[in-house]
Amino acid sequence: MAKEKRAVLVPDYLTVRELAELIQASPIEVMKKLIASGTMVSINQQIDFDTAAIVIGDMGFEAVSASALEAEEAQKKRTEELNKKYEQIYAGEKPENMRPRPPIVTILGHVDHGKTTLLDTIRSTNVAGGEAGGITQHIGAYRVQHQGQAITFLDTPGHEAFTAMRARGAQGADIAILVVAADDGVMPTTREAINHARAANVPIIVAITKVDKSNANVDRVKQQLADLGLVPDDWNGDTMMIPVAALKKQGIDDLLGAILLVAESNNFLANPNGTPRGVVIESRMDKNKGTLVTLLVMNGTLKLGDVVVVGTAYGRIRAMYNDQGKTIKQAEPSTPVSVLGLNELPQPGDRFEVVKTDKEARAIVAERQSEQQKQSAQPQRTFSLEDLFANIQAGQSKELNLIIKADVNGSLQPIVDSIKELSDKNTEGIKVRILAAEVGRVTESDIMLASASNAIIIGFNVDVSSARQSAAAHHVEIRSYDIIYKLLEDIELALKGMLEPKYEPKTVGVAEVRQLFRISKVGVVAGSYILEGEARRNAKARVLRAGKVILDGASVSSLKRFNEDVREVRTGFECGISLDGFNEFVEGDKIEFYVMERVN
Repeated sequence: MAKEKRAVLVPDYLTVRELAELIQASPIEVMKKLIASGTMVSINQQIDFDTAAIVIGDMGFEAVSASALEAEEAQKKRTEELNKKYEQIYAGEKPENMRPRPPIVTILGHVDHGKTTLLDTIRSTNVAGGEAGGITQHIGAYRVQHQGQAITFLDTPGHEAFTAMRARGAQGADIAILVVAADDGVMPTTREAINHARAANVPIIVAITKVDKSNANVDRVKQQLADLGLVPDDWNGDTMMIPVAALKKQGIDDLLGAILLVAESNNFLANPNGTPRGVVIESRMDKNKGTLVTLLVMNGTLKLGDVVVVGTAYGRIRAMYNDQGKTIKQAEPSTPVSVLGLNELPQPGDRFEVVKTDKEARAIVAERQSEQQKQSAQPQRTFSLEDLFANIQAGQSKELNLIIKADVNGSLQPIVDSIKELSDKNTEGIKVRILAAEVGRVTESDIMLASASNAIIIGFNVDVSSARQSAAAHHVEIRSYDIIYKLLEDIELALKGMLEPKYEPKTVGVAEVRQLFRISKVGVVAGSYILEGEARRNAKARVLRAGKVILDGASVSSLKRFNEDVREVRTGFECGISLDGFNEFVEGDKIEFYVMERVN
């Protein structure tokens, strides 16, 4: 029986010395093998994977491409993430009932790099190529045919819309087309778009536009993208990059062909006979027709007369239009349709489903409205670094998603490298996933990406004050550091479940002492006027005299309005204040009331 060869993981390029170390052989022996195969090299000269594989095979080993293995792992992870995103839409469907469905594509990239022109060209080319009818109505998405196969495009270009849909729980697209102009190259918005597409775990195809311009430089664009981890397939990478001149309709067929190739390898499925479900693309009030909602059918076949529930909206479909404005009676998976009949406008990204009766729809909506009222009564908490380990133990997550912003590259790279090292060494089964690592302040785009991905933003020596309000609104935690070891220590403790929550005092009110009253068995009561905020019975207090703190952390023993005990007194009112164990008030003292709040 032949002895099984031991597999060796080999990078795309390595030196002869590195190859020898990899298979624990003499460099001289390796060089002899190379010379015998017609390759003359020195010990420190680099060779590619294919050349190394020949030598490795001759010496009794099996070469395995490290980049191919990495791509395979990335594909596996992407499939798992997509399944997770779509699990609500395809819940209950049996694998044997699933059939291939057309891919759903979104366009991302810099604002001036030709996203809209590309979309318009694809659509108009398709119509000119034999599609019946004309484009009469904008519904936020449309379908084209290429080589007898359908492709659905979301006509809402921009990573903001793409990420907003993800933040509402909808995947939004199967494939992202990254548009990069050949004359401009990679821009900051391009980097943002890449980060957002990667965070969504969708395959990326690059359309290099404006290649017909005199100053176009396709190779420069490819190099810039390779530096960002998108290596062109003609450079032995796994990212398809298609040169396009949209105005001249050059490269359009190649781009559509690339989409179909990626779709085939990812195998997007749905059950056309299952329960109709999908997502909202757009919604608007039409002055003639009423509530007009664009739905993207992801599963099942949506039919005229179906009762649809989406968010807290519901209704029976009275009319259905395709992307050419024609009335249709049904829509299969990956089909965008505009429908009439819902009682209110749902939000883009909301999921819809079909139920059997109006009564069932009303019951579902009533339950959701009741749940919304409960949630609005209880402020939503921000997911924080301290919550990570609890989520891991509850089986809700096995990853820590981070967005890192630093002041200079000299700080950024050591932080990224150190965090990756911590992740590799972690024995708790938690891995760190860095969604973005860039120099500069925290932006709105960072917050949207964090919100959609349950990520935490780490700022090192950068100003985050302008982003705090938006972060709070989107329930995103921003942690600021100015010492690298403290940053890494917190990450390490979080991965081990040992990071304690941080609390800081938040001033809720300030009072000024106007008059003193000595009461037997009580002590000194400070007759005070509330200057701002409110005095609270359950808050802590500090006393300031001439701007200096003379007492801190005191409990409020009593708070009175006239002779009544009260819980709080607001701005502009007078009250009597007593603090535990303190009788040394002086007229003019300020009393600050504060509570300890968890720091985001």
